[in-house]
Amino acid sequence: MVSARPIIIAGAGSIGCFVGGMLASGGRSVGLLARPRVVAAIERHDLRVSSFEGADRRIPAGQLMLATDAAVLADAAIVLVTVKSAGTAAMADDIARHAPPDAVVVSLQNGVSNVGILRERLPGRQVLSGMVPFNVIALGEGRYHRATSGDIVIDRDRVDTAAQLSVDGLAVRATDNMTGVQWGKLLLNLNNALNALSGLPLREQLARRPWRRLLADQMNEALRAMKAEGISPVGSTGVPPALTPYLLRMPDAMFQILARRTMQIDPMARSSMWEDLQHGRRTEIDYLQGVIVALAERHRIDVPLTRRIVDLVKAAERAGRGSPGLSPAQVGS
Repeated sequence: MVSARPIIIAGAGSIGCFVGGMLASGGRSVGLLARPRVVAAIERHDLRVSSFEGADRRIPAGQLMLATDAAVLADAAIVLVTVKSAGTAAMADDIARHAPPDAVVVSLQNGVSNVGILRERLPGRQVLSGMVPFNVIALGEGRYHRATSGDIVIDRDRVDTAAQLSVDGLAVRATDNMTGVQWGKLLLNLNNALNALSGLPLREQLARRPWRRLLADQMNEALRAMKAEGISPVGSTGVPPALTPYLLRMPDAMFQILARRTMQIDPMARSSMWEDLQHGRRTEIDYLQGVIVALAERHRIDVPLTRRIVDLVKAAERAGRGSPGLSPAQVGS
């Protein structure tokens, strides 16, 4: 049964606005807790959500609860946390102050540490892990475009929150192994940094074997660190994580045939880390490659490529000039 109380997107950026828009178009009561510039754009242009699959929906601003103040959480049935990882603790404190004790909190964030922060700061509340496999591009004037494929996955719970969040065009599946799913997603997210450093559209970057080799090498470093920690990642594309590096190294033509069967990518797609660099924002590198570096240090495993990519992204952050547009040779040297 779907609650009459609203679903609040806490920290509505690209992913949050797309998910919120799809939920609202599916008849759910939705609120967006967002930055003033996001709220202003939607108030001026309405919220428009589109997809590489051809969907294109406009949600009137008046149909949404638009807010920059966390007081909007006061009557939430479900809170979808979509802030960047660095903002998780502050958002958890806002939820603790404003959201009803029975509100279900779902982390739809990158990385593997956010749900632990939420649970630590929200004792006694129901907090679920989630994984969003697809990429969303902010196109301006209140429009958010889904550019890659995949279904959202969240923890299974007794009230079937996954079913309450599923609407036409936005499937949410429940799992009993969210930890494995999150680590599997982290492996794929290692490409976020490569895409940001390359400056290329995602589909073009992945079509080039030298970039895929760098991703494969990163994945192998990560898989060694995960194995030492006793972590078993679960693939979200139908390909076992241990096989993914081999597939990435295939010649371009063979890889393209396999890739079309597992994931669709819009020509406009870019990683969120590329977008962060373009807008001079802090990236999530510490919550992606940084997690692998920490695991490796714990088990005395050498991960030189992962460390270099962390250094390159942080140098780009400091420079503040967007993507540095590096070549595979410059990244791997």
